[in-house]
Amino acid sequence: EVQLVESGGGLVRPGGSLRLSCAASGFTVSSSWMYWVRQAPGKGLEWLTAMYKGGSTYYADSVKGRFTVSRDNAKNTLYLQMNSLKTEDTAMYYCSRDRAGATRGRGTQVTVSS
Repeated sequence: EVQLVESGGGLVRPGGSLRLSCAASGFTVSSSWMYWVRQAPGKGLEWLTAMYKGGSTYYADSVKGRFTVSRDNAKNTLYLQMNSLKTEDTAMYYCSRDRAGATRGRGTQVTVSS
C-alpha cells in the first residue's frame, strides 16, 4: 500500500525555521517525482517544490531561496527545510506524488505567528 506520512509541523515565529519530513512506504522515493504542496486557510492547494528522480529540484517563486527540498534514500523520506518563515507561510503542508496534490498524505500544520 502506498502511503505518505508528513511530520515536523508546529508553531514558529516569523523568521524562524522548521524541517518537515515525509515518510514514504509502498514505493521508492528516489525512483519517483515528489512534490510538496500546501493549503492555506480558505485557499486552494499551492505547489511549492518538486524533486525529480535524478535529483533536480524546482521551487515556486513564493518559496525560492527560503525552502529546500531533499531526500534520504536510505530512510525513503523526503524533507522540506523551511527558513525565514513568514506569516503567509501558515498552511497545512503535504507531500505528494503529483504536482496537483491528488496523491498527498494527511499533512502537517505549520503556523507562523508572533
